[in-house]
Amino acid sequence: LGDFLYQPSELVKLLLIFYLSSWFDRKKDAHANFWFGLLPPLLVSGVVIGLVILEPDIGTAAIIAFILLILLFAAGVSLKHLGFLVGLGVAALWLIIKLVPSRAARITTFLDPSLDPRGIGYHINQALLAIGAGGLWGYGFGKSLQKHNYLPEPIGDSIFAVMAEELGFLRILLLLITFAGLIFLGLRVAKNASDKFGQLVAASITGWIGLQALVNIGAITGLLPLTGITLPFISYGGSSLVVLCLAVGVLLNISRNRV
Repeated sequence: LGDFLYQPSELVKLLLIFYLSSWFDRKKDAHANFWFGLLPPLLVSGVVIGLVILEPDIGTAAIIAFILLILLFAAGVSLKHLGFLVGLGVAALWLIIKLVPSRAARITTFLDPSLDPRGIGYHINQALLAIGAGGLWGYGFGKSLQKHNYLPEPIGDSIFAVMAEELGFLRILLLLITFAGLIFLGLRVAKNASDKFGQLVAASITGWIGLQALVNIGAITGLLPLTGITLPFISYGGSSLVVLCLAVGVLLNISRNRV
């Protein structure tokens, strides 16, 4: 928009949480009625996820889908309906991967990073080298070697590998504890919220932040396939940082109105 740039898919995460939470708060029996209670918000969410897939940004679409599942679970939707949605999502993901060979190659590389170390496996191999090189205490703040044209996206998706190389395992452990503490406090806010809307919003925001951190760290450490997901509050990206700060502000506001 002129000189102003932003990522719509970041803002839509928060807006979708507000919309879905409001829907289930206003319609008290929506979680138990599939056709008139669940289907309308599912269709809206499906359109949003479909548009993000068309970018294409499969990682962000998956995060939005998981936010939807977290909110539906918190709203009391039956396990039967949740299981159906999970099965539908897995089938859609399989089809998306099958249609684009590069996505299938990512899965193959995830299973064996040594298959193509100079091609599709280059990113994860360089990330693992950076993490391993950090040892217990790291090289020191700002002294990463891998970020100098070796590791792709060092200020974005790969920031965790750079941090591990510079700070080492023990100090990175403090980061993981901080995320765990944020998740614990967020769930406590959701539990003690004064109304259903606040409970759903708090649970969804907490799940979103925790899940996004888990996916980013899991991908960079080789525990999950690589995706273009940022590490919350740390990776470069103005849209992501601003929206996450807004989300935490909402969470703090909810914490002021407790049972």
